[in-house]
Amino acid sequence: MMQRNILEYLEHTVTRFPDKCAFSGENGELTFSEVYTQARSVGSFLCSEGFEHQPVVVFMKKQPKTIAAFMGVIYSGCFYVPLDDEMPQHRVELILQTLNPAASICDETTLEMAKGYANTGKLYCYDEIAETPVNEEALAAVRERQIDTDPIYIVFTSGSTGVPKGVVGCHRAVIDYIENLCDVMKFNSDSVFGNQTPLYFDAYLKEIMPTLKYGATTHLIPKKLFMFPVALVEYLNTHKINTLCWVVSALTFISSFKTFEKVKPEYLHTIAFASEVFPIRQLNIWRATLPNARFVNLYGPTETTGICCYFEVDREFGEEEALPIGRPFPNTEVILLDENNCVPPQGEQGEICIRGTRLTLGYYCNPEKTGEAFVQNPLNNRYPELIYRTGDLGKYNERGELMFLSRKDNQIKHMGHRIELGEIEVVSANHENVNTACCVFDPEKKKIAMYYVGDVAEGELLKFLKQKLPRYMIPHTIRRLEEMPLTPNGKIDRNLLKKRTMENG
Repeated sequence: MMQRNILEYLEHTVTRFPDKCAFSGENGELTFSEVYTQARSVGSFLCSEGFEHQPVVVFMKKQPKTIAAFMGVIYSGCFYVPLDDEMPQHRVELILQTLNPAASICDETTLEMAKGYANTGKLYCYDEIAETPVNEEALAAVRERQIDTDPIYIVFTSGSTGVPKGVVGCHRAVIDYIENLCDVMKFNSDSVFGNQTPLYFDAYLKEIMPTLKYGATTHLIPKKLFMFPVALVEYLNTHKINTLCWVVSALTFISSFKTFEKVKPEYLHTIAFASEVFPIRQLNIWRATLPNARFVNLYGPTETTGICCYFEVDREFGEEEALPIGRPFPNTEVILLDENNCVPPQGEQGEICIRGTRLTLGYYCNPEKTGEAFVQNPLNNRYPELIYRTGDLGKYNERGELMFLSRKDNQIKHMGHRIELGEIEVVSANHENVNTACCVFDPEKKKIAMYYVGDVAEGELLKFLKQKLPRYMIPHTIRRLEEMPLTPNGKIDRNLLKKRTMENG
């Protein structure tokens, strides 16, 4: 029988590995049996309160119980919306205004905080509702009504207007994603994941869902360890973590501080990375340290239920080269479209557009933005068919591999030339004493600014760039930082750097 509901992952696994640790973190661990029991209790409670087909906020710290709460919301026929106490207050307020949720589930540390917000719906404490007697009849009735296009979560991404956009994911898209991701990545019951990302982004699906599917284990790594690279690697070894799905900046944080001279990951055999371009020099450090490990470059926006393309690093790359994002997962197609909505000639750039089952349902309560991004396939005028326009530019190389070039809004016109800011960043990161670099453009002053972290003087780096780049690509200002500002999920905070540039010149 074809799978229609992600809860089937948990239900099949709990019979095989009831007492195995599913999720572990600073605040304890949960076995698969405990996740199953607590989730069904939470689902039963929400059913008893009359909630169904509504958003339920899960406002809890990053801990195993948070994941059980997610599953509990799905058992009730509702869809969960993860929030976190580390999120900025203004952002939480905007999200709650958009949602107007039926209820919010909190833990003992977030309950009082939640009381300070409007639009939370009814507030419930997880530890209390997780002891609710399971109502088999109510849960069965919900399951009978659920279909695979029902929403299961909303995660909020940044909006260009400053208002977050809530991306709605459904059973069908997540199942398609996880089945193909697991096949490509070769996950199994022996996989031990080290989770790096917050639980209020979709990135956590790469670890949580395979854990539920196979009976693997995920360790929720304490955030504070990402300030101490040696301690971080020691944590990986202590917990025998063999699989990472991290943002690039978290991996380069380890390699750029010469951590491997002191301690090496003893169990890692699979390293997947996403979100940003991996500087080849840093990647080569990782590959030299772990010559038998698999390294996989992943690409995909939240609107396509996470990752939609992958490239397994299968050859040597020079520091001047860029990694491909490779090929789409099975059951997904990438279409490149030029400015005239036509497929560009081989080797020329176009906007990366995605079609397939894994497209999400759109933006919650935002039909205008949904209509702008999820559009009729311009190559098909015969029947309705949606594609998602990513806003990313790409092209195919001579091997037929898809290459990410830049965001459309990261491509500038300067001194009569079209410039990819990412190209300047790649060249900068090739300097042996530069750990990471980021370029932004001030559209008012028409100036390029570059920020970097590393042990090299600004003047020396400028001299290096002049040897590598044409004159029109040389940044007007180069500023060394002690550390690069990051967004909550570990990406470079380009908006903050751009704002700093426009304010300070």
